[in-house]
Amino acid sequence: MAINHLAPEQTEQFADNIVGFARALRSAGMPVGPGAVIDAMSALQVIEIGNRADVFTTLEAIFVKRHEHALIFKQAFNLFFRASEEWKHLLDSVPLPEQAKKKPQAGSRRVQEAMSQPRMTETPQHQEQDLRLSVSDKEILQKKDFAQMSAAEIAEALRAIEMMRLPQAELLTRRYLPDPRGLRLDMRRTLRASLRTGGDIIDIHRLGRIEKPAPIVALLDISGSMSEYTRLFLHFLHAIGDARKRVSVFLFGTRLTNVTRALRQRDPDEALASCSAAVEDWAGGTRISASLHHFNKLWARRVLSQGAIVLLISDGLEREADSRLAFEMDRLHRSCRRLIWLNPLLRFGGFEAKAQGIKMMLPHVDEFRPVHNLSSIQELITTLSRPLPPHHRSLIRSAA
Repeated sequence: MAINHLAPEQTEQFADNIVGFARALRSAGMPVGPGAVIDAMSALQVIEIGNRADVFTTLEAIFVKRHEHALIFKQAFNLFFRASEEWKHLLDSVPLPEQAKKKPQAGSRRVQEAMSQPRMTETPQHQEQDLRLSVSDKEILQKKDFAQMSAAEIAEALRAIEMMRLPQAELLTRRYLPDPRGLRLDMRRTLRASLRTGGDIIDIHRLGRIEKPAPIVALLDISGSMSEYTRLFLHFLHAIGDARKRVSVFLFGTRLTNVTRALRQRDPDEALASCSAAVEDWAGGTRISASLHHFNKLWARRVLSQGAIVLLISDGLEREADSRLAFEMDRLHRSCRRLIWLNPLLRFGGFEAKAQGIKMMLPHVDEFRPVHNLSSIQELITTLSRPLPPHHRSLIRSAA
């Protein structure tokens, strides 16, 4: 059955469903505009809408522009048009999200949130009241501890983290590039330009040093006491990884795992799912000394070159606190440009470094900061974005 053979009221209902479906895709993070909706309606007029597979393929070809959006589209399509029903009820289907009995796939959280958003028919008075409440809630959410958040508050915090961006804190390299304001004379380009004027030097070309963003290396504790903080901080690393390509991420509990490649996936839910699948000791014990030894021995020379900044996210509660922990921390500190320890235990006002592991680690860090709420992450962004004084800015040797 084609759209042209439908009754006028059925055609209007069908169009409303397509527009609502496009709005749900846009709320889930897919770039769907009015032009795509018009193209979808035009394409559906030349196919058999009684065939669910044909409609799915047609809408997918129009709405999906990137590979990472295919999974979101599939879940949104099944949820919006209710895959459990027969396709003949398409015109009567409404977006009623249902909780799946099986384990949700990556991206399902954003799709369900998009389906559950309020309609655009709300009155301005209700919208203004919700806006006032949301401003107050956001102020509370900024200060609230991650461990005390409800599921809805964690979802709101994740959306706030995904919007965070880390400005590029530039670091001088030893390489040069043409720069009219540079301090070094480019003799080669100057002499070559003089050939055009018979050997007379008219234009003096200069060189300036190349500036690159400092690499960031994150070591995250995934023990039971750190699980919730680490999961949210991984979302932050994924958000800044879009702009800063030189971000390396390692997870450690009883062993060290490199999840840098898994975290580079564009979709945040897929990236976190890949990280969880790559780790075998999530929410287990903690062996900081052995994990740091593994990192210093196998990974330090690969990722700590060019003045890297190391973020160590851990509570410092080591099972085997001995002299090896102090040695590995000192070795890590000497290998990087700056070592910042982020500890959620600093959320307590009367915190004192009484644990043996914390006492051994603390002398070998440049900064000791909390990481328990959105405000602490925002302060970390300010710290990482702040340029060092000129006499502290180290020169790094760029890779060929």
